[in-house]
Amino acid sequence: MANIQQLEDLTTQVRRDILRMVHKVNSGHPGGSLGCAEFFVALYNEIMERHDDFDMDGIGEDIFFLSNGHISPVYYSVLARSGYFPVDELNTFRLINSRLQGHPTTHEGLPGVRIASGSLGQGMSVALGAAQAKKLNNDSHLVYSLHGDGELQEGQNWEAIMYAAGNNIDNIIATVDLNGQQIDGSTDDVLPMGNVRTKFEAFGWTVIEINEGNNIEAILKGMAEAKTKTGQGKPVCVLLKTVMGNGVDFMMYTHAWHGKAPNDEQLAVGLAQNVETLGDY
Repeated sequence: MANIQQLEDLTTQVRRDILRMVHKVNSGHPGGSLGCAEFFVALYNEIMERHDDFDMDGIGEDIFFLSNGHISPVYYSVLARSGYFPVDELNTFRLINSRLQGHPTTHEGLPGVRIASGSLGQGMSVALGAAQAKKLNNDSHLVYSLHGDGELQEGQNWEAIMYAAGNNIDNIIATVDLNGQQIDGSTDDVLPMGNVRTKFEAFGWTVIEINEGNNIEAILKGMAEAKTKTGQGKPVCVLLKTVMGNGVDFMMYTHAWHGKAPNDEQLAVGLAQNVETLGDY
C-alpha cells in the first residue's frame, strides 16, 4: 500500500506525462485528463484488487472500463506507470501505428484496455455486461467504470442505468466525473443536467458523492464507502466533483482545454507547476 505522499507524487508525474504527450503531437484532451489524474492514480494503486495480471477475460480480478475515452492521456500514463506496458511507449501517443491512439482501441492489444471507447455513451452498457458476466462466473470481484458528465446527455446511458437497477447488478461502481464542462461550454449552458444524484436514485441506484474529487484522501474514503454498498441489490454510482485542468492554473475551470494542446511556452509553465517526481519518459 502506497502512502498519500507517494500517490500525490505519482499524480504530479502523471500530470507531466499528460502535458508532454499532448504537446508533442499538438493533439489530445488535457483538460479532463488532468481533472481525473488523482482518481486514476488512486484507482490503480489502492482501490482495485488484483488487476495487474492482465487478460481480456478479467476473471478473478477487478476490472475497469473508461467510457469517456477522449481522456486517454491520463489512462495511458497510469497504465504505463502501473506496469502494464513500458513508460517510454508514451512517446508514441497518437502516432501512426501506435498502440496509444487518441481514443483507446483494442485491435493492437494494449494491456489494460478492454474496449474501444471513442463513441461516448456506450461504456455503461459494456461495464454492466461485464458485471453480469462476473455474476454468471461466480466471480466476486467488482467492475469499475468512468463516465463524463456531459456524456450523460447520451440517451443510451439512461437505458443502461435503468437496466442495471432492474436486474439488480450490484457488483458495479460507476463513477461520473462532474467537472461541469464539455467541448462546447459548461454542461449547464449546453444541456443542463439537473440534479444528477436525484436522477440516479430515481433509477434505483445507490449514490455516493465525493465533493473533493482532486483530493487523494477524499477519493480513497469515498470509494471505500462505495465498496461497502456493493452486493446489496443495487448498482452503485459515485459522483466525483473535479476541476477540469486541475494542477495547471491556466487550464482550470474552463472548457477551453477540453481538446486543445499547449504550445511550447504553455508546456513550460505547466511543467514548472508540476515538478518532476519519478522521472520523465
